[in-house]
Amino acid sequence: MLALHHVSIITDDLDKSLPFYRDVFGLSEIPRPDFPVGGAWLACGSLQVHLVVHPEGTFRQRPTIDRNDWHFAFRTDDFEGVLERLASLGFSGDLPEGDPKHMLVFRTGLAGFPQLYLRDPDRNIVEINGAP
Repeated sequence: MLALHHVSIITDDLDKSLPFYRDVFGLSEIPRPDFPVGGAWLACGSLQVHLVVHPEGTFRQRPTIDRNDWHFAFRTDDFEGVLERLASLGFSGDLPEGDPKHMLVFRTGLAGFPQLYLRDPDRNIVEINGAP
């Protein structure tokens, strides 16, 4: 049997990405081996998010959110609470598409549960949903 262990996310600026994942999502930093490349490991329940400094990596170039593009998702039991927290940090669905704090919000939709999409400092797309 397989189980997901971590999601690895490339960044070219750990000083921007690490606070984003800590402050926006409340993830906590956990010990990381002394790899030859920079990065940080973050706890997310029983799973992990690994930030890896890799400026030569494949980065999204488009400044807009495309929910059909590569992304990963956090699940929450408090979708409205997450929306309130994001709004307090300046995120909004009313901002222009290219704005770094623009997000897409779907309170109901084809998936059958609420979803929102935003971008991290490296334009990686992150979904937050209220899946059962």
